[in-house]
Amino acid sequence: MTLDKKWKGTIYADGQEIAVFSSGDNNDYISLTDIARFKSNEPNDVIRNWMRGKDTLEFLGLREQLGF
Repeated sequence: MTLDKKWKGTIYADGQEIAVFSSGDNNDYISLTDIARFKSNEPNDVIRNWMRGKDTLEFLGLREQLGF
């Protein structure tokens, strides 16, 4: 089932506002920056550390092999 409507919304987790976006074609996105702000006032550093993590690199490598 495909959705034809794009939409933006907000979810709340532990009082933190997190942006959510749907492109209308079954692709939904959650703001990593908003989630990272929960851990630190410097979300770029948090995301940089996530991207360097062993589990993240393995996950990205697997996605690449599967063709996503």
